Amino acid sequence: MKTIINPSRSEWEKALKRPVQKTKEIGKIVKPIMRKVKRSGDKALKKFALEYDHVQIKNLLVSLDEIKQARDLVDPQLKEAIASAKKNIEKFHAAQVTPELKMEVMEGVTCMRRSVPIQRVGLYIPGGTAPLFSTVLMLGIPANLAGCEEIVLSTPPDKHGNIHPAILYTADLIGIDKIVKAGGAQAIAAMTYGTESVPKVDKIFGPGNQYVTAAKQLAVKKGVAIDMPAGPSEVLVYADESAIPAFVAADLLSQAEHGVDSQVVLVTNTEKFAKKVLKEVEAQLESLSRKDIAKRALENSVAVIMGHKDTALELINDYAPEHLIICVEDEEEAVNKIINAGSVFIGNYTPESAGDYASGTNHTLPTYGYARNYSGVSLDSFFKKITYQKITEKGIQNLGQTIEIMAANELLDAHKNAVTLRLKYLKNKK
Repeated sequence: MKTIINPSRSEWEKALKRPVQKTKEIGKIVKPIMRKVKRSGDKALKKFALEYDHVQIKNLLVSLDEIKQARDLVDPQLKEAIASAKKNIEKFHAAQVTPELKMEVMEGVTCMRRSVPIQRVGLYIPGGTAPLFSTVLMLGIPANLAGCEEIVLSTPPDKHGNIHPAILYTADLIGIDKIVKAGGAQAIAAMTYGTESVPKVDKIFGPGNQYVTAAKQLAVKKGVAIDMPAGPSEVLVYADESAIPAFVAADLLSQAEHGVDSQVVLVTNTEKFAKKVLKEVEAQLESLSRKDIAKRALENSVAVIMGHKDTALELINDYAPEHLIICVEDEEEAVNKIINAGSVFIGNYTPESAGDYASGTNHTLPTYGYARNYSGVSLDSFFKKITYQKITEKGIQNLGQTIEIMAANELLDAHKNAVTLRLKYLKNKK
């Protein structure tokens, strides 16, 4: 993890450069996968499972027996933890329900807005280097709360063709039983086009590697919506001497262990504090089971010393981190000045892993700087907002002339005429 001291504004982009995403090369691999799944359906999915996951898949859909068996394979303590997390996530997401909006904007002119659930949603759950059963909660719970009619979950199988029991148990706990044994770009393709076993969906959710992200972006071109471009995970920790170095190091490593293409950033006010944190990083790294992955991620990572707090906050907003941990003396001021971040964690006792698992917020967040223009997944992500309007006789008389004048000035005669005819009708009716 390199250290940079007071970089100038012109150096920020280079100093905090994320791991390069080889978009063109990845596209060349992903596009043929998408085409083959579109053309050959289940057959292509089974072929890719053999090629990429080195497993022969007989049935792409998980059976009810497999789901039942998973219940007995999950440790009771883990079941309790999942139940506790489920309760918090449900509580926080249920509170996000917005009531129907109905307003008479002028006499006789009423406007309305309603939330309508997206009918068919696909949830992608990574399972390559780690089985992310927590993502089942993060996506499945709001999908259920929204009332989506069909929920399809896709996740890669292991070398024996099985799905991790914790993923199956969690899916069953929240009522998802359509589970597909497919990972990577081919899973996204299946949910985009539909196959004999996999239903076509209207919107795809879930994080993944660069191939999954590229496939999701291609899905958009085929008329399927996505939650966001969610690629390799990242965290930025903004800390000063009021923070505990061991805690900061642990938070940095918790993201570094996600994958070799993850990035972690420390922004602090003194070189002395940065050295304390980096010393802790080295010490804690040695005990990690995913030490090799974390080490490679740290090669993409940086500690930035910024002596002036306003400049530090400008740098953070410019970087737009997926996860932002703020652990400074004047935390309220810092929090209020943050405008670009996926999710913010405040204080010494708020680790990023709390949001990953059980605090209640969603962990599916925009990465790679997309926090500048995307929000993380929420209950709203599973809804469409439809507006309505109803105009009475009095309403069209009140509003009509305004519409006529505007339409005439845009040279749209038919638009004007649609109002004029009604006004004439009402006049003659008298």
